Amino acid sequence: MELNREIVSESEWLVARRDLLTREKEFTRQRDALSAARREMPMVKTDKEYVFDGPNGKETLADLFDGRSQLIVYHFMFGPDWEEGCKSCSYLADHFDGANYHLPQRDATFVVVSRAPLSKLQSYKERLGWRFKWVSSHGSDFNFDYHVSFTNEEEKKNEAYYNYAKGEFIFDELPGLSVFYKDENGDVFHTYSTYARGLDFLVGTYNLLDLVPKGRDENPESTMDWVRRHDEY
Repeated sequence: MELNREIVSESEWLVARRDLLTREKEFTRQRDALSAARREMPMVKTDKEYVFDGPNGKETLADLFDGRSQLIVYHFMFGPDWEEGCKSCSYLADHFDGANYHLPQRDATFVVVSRAPLSKLQSYKERLGWRFKWVSSHGSDFNFDYHVSFTNEEEKKNEAYYNYAKGEFIFDELPGLSVFYKDENGDVFHTYSTYARGLDFLVGTYNLLDLVPKGRDENPESTMDWVRRHDEY
């Protein structure tokens, strides 16, 4: 990708930069307002008991909070029969461990969930050098209930519910993020889920690439073609 940008004087550049700064500040205010609206969303009580297989043995959804009141779950694409995790989810996962130093200080626990058996998750995690907690939902309805895993019937019908709409079947596993809250009585509530481009904010690499002249420089027809697992570059 060749740059095709006007070359100007320092004073002309400064005028353009101040104009953009005005727009950036407006965007920041809009983002703050959107974040506030997200925090004010109603909640849905999670009555179903989900059991996960993790490094501490069998754990319920309530157990995953690890003594805190807020839980963030990343739905990582790794099906039961897969030999390795999705490369795009792996790209996102490279950013998780840094945040995990700080999230517990704000009463939040972060966990990754996939349908692959725990042994596969642990092997892949070791291969890529990650430290975050990863549990298996294999044998439970969790992934299906939160609309990130899809059945053979949905594939046959070529119809699936994803990102809050019915559409064509895309794949048997798709990415997402869900947030839960646990009150003082131990009751668990679903507060938020996001999918597809709603996950962009997790990717620090994208935030940095959005600052440089060439931007993300991706193929618009298949934006993450360039991405590799970090041990494959």
